[in-house]
Amino acid sequence: MLATVVRLTRDVDAAQDAVQEAFAAALDAWRTAGVPANPGAWLTATARRKAVDARRREESVARRLPLLIVPEPSTGYGFPDDRLRLIFTCCHPALDIASRVALTLNVVCGLPTADIAHLFLVPEPTMAARVTRAKRKLRAAGIPYRIPRDDELAERLPAVLVVVYLLFSQGHTPGRGTALTAADVAARAIDLARLLVLLLPDEPEVTGLLALLLLTDARRPARLDADGAPVLLADQDRTRWDRELIAEGTALVEELPPGPYAVQAAIAAVHAAAARAADTDWPTILRLYDVLLRVHPSPVAALARCMAYAEVAGPAAGLDALEAVAADQRLAGYHLLPAARADLLRRSGRFDEASRAYAEAAGLAGNAVEREYLLSRSAGMATAVGGSLDL
Repeated sequence: MLATVVRLTRDVDAAQDAVQEAFAAALDAWRTAGVPANPGAWLTATARRKAVDARRREESVARRLPLLIVPEPSTGYGFPDDRLRLIFTCCHPALDIASRVALTLNVVCGLPTADIAHLFLVPEPTMAARVTRAKRKLRAAGIPYRIPRDDELAERLPAVLVVVYLLFSQGHTPGRGTALTAADVAARAIDLARLLVLLLPDEPEVTGLLALLLLTDARRPARLDADGAPVLLADQDRTRWDRELIAEGTALVEELPPGPYAVQAAIAAVHAAAARAADTDWPTILRLYDVLLRVHPSPVAALARCMAYAEVAGPAAGLDALEAVAADQRLAGYHLLPAARADLLRRSGRFDEASRAYAEAAGLAGNAVEREYLLSRSAGMATAVGGSLDL
């Protein structure tokens, strides 16, 4: 519905208002007349009508109504889905990439500001201001919301890939709430990645993103035990991993050039190839993290590399590497930093320090399942055993 009305109004705020008004109208109309045979069509038609009425109130019908009908540019690609069309439309190059992604996650994907802030590792007020400024900038500049031309897709693609990646991250482990996963959100991201491959089959990073999501989601059935508690990667029952997704993802990642998503997919493929945690080829994973940090340096990737390094060189060496990474202020408040430190301290036999680090991580975790798990680890350091964190 939002995609349809945005194409009509060329204004995200106006389209959101019209869609909300349509739902409000449905509450009244359907209570008395019953739910129509096609609720989606009813809501969409009502939202379009609300948008037109709002425009009529602002300007005279004679001068302004024709502006609502704007010919859409032809595109040789042909968008296979309205959601994907709207994501490309919203990722406007007039904004910096972080603002594009944040605005699109909020407007198109429906993620609350608090969740987007968690994904970006920034405070919620900072993210709220970023989204507001992005909307204001587009409105003040009079930039229309329209489908990008063929020659504009490449410029917008990096932001679109980040949107799909972060949407999947939100589904893989929501930053808030009482569930470790949101399978419906992850499935939506995978669906969008598949559509991207249909739209741009020759873009290696599009294929790499799909491979990464498939290989990561393949582990979902084994991430919780029978009691609903998290199971670390090293302790997961790998017979429960989805072998069809692993086969599909592994086939996609073969011979892709090194890009941010392709390298992460290659790391996931190495994990998937190990029948047991003890069989994991950690030296190869470490080399892949080195490649990832060259092509796309990030504090989260650096943190993950420390854990891989600890598997190769030992937990003490991992702790030394971790201290350098911890100096990056972008990781301040990120619960997996003290969680990683706690894990390495535990493996070094420094249980008192590990207990405090686990408690620190629990205090920063927004997800209730993660928080309870970290608290249990903090309390159980006297007899702590187990595998490394699933980073």
